Amino acid sequence: MSAMAPVVHLVDNDTRVLKSLARLFEVEGLSTTSSTSAQEFLSVYDASVPGCVVLDLAMPGESGLELQAELKRIHLPVPLVFLSGRSDVPASVHAMKGGAVDFLTKPVDADALLRAVRHAIDRDLAQRACEEEARQVRAALDTLTARELQILPWLVSGKLNKQIAAELGVVEKTVKVHRMHVMQKLHLHSLADLVRLVERQHIAPALGERPIERGPARA
Repeated sequence: MSAMAPVVHLVDNDTRVLKSLARLFEVEGLSTTSSTSAQEFLSVYDASVPGCVVLDLAMPGESGLELQAELKRIHLPVPLVFLSGRSDVPASVHAMKGGAVDFLTKPVDADALLRAVRHAIDRDLAQRACEEEARQVRAALDTLTARELQILPWLVSGKLNKQIAAELGVVEKTVKVHRMHVMQKLHLHSLADLVRLVERQHIAPALGERPIERGPARA
């Protein structure tokens, strides 16, 4: 996960609003960027930096809702906090269904906005942590041999080593060796850890399919 400080990206065609919001967040120790249009924001946004976007609903050119749709289309799941100059129930419902963190009306309450932004940043950091964990798990799984991958579902089947060995037609020592190598390569310490990993990665091929072939194999 990125160690860089989160940034609050402000998008509003009213420069006075941008300056006011920037002062509010900077007093709270939050870095900001300012854009007067959706296009300007997209041209400068760095997806590697954690944070969120505070954006106006109604802007000339691409609206806030259109920017939300564009971010989804190009797979940039940055959390959004909408601001609107009027209460717009259909738009707020649309924004929230699209995954927005909050939808606030102007003049916005400073405390409510700060809460929404901190929630949005926490959501982004959590998502980035999950993505980094998944990346590390995939990298670890890539180190397993074909036989270790074959035996992996059996290790969380609840069967004893000797039962797995009998099912696969190998000696019990072979199962023990593969279990040890799998645990080491995946940096796990318990069966419970392995079960959680298998569930998160959806590793559930049908047991009994593609049994371990006899003959020498790389451990």
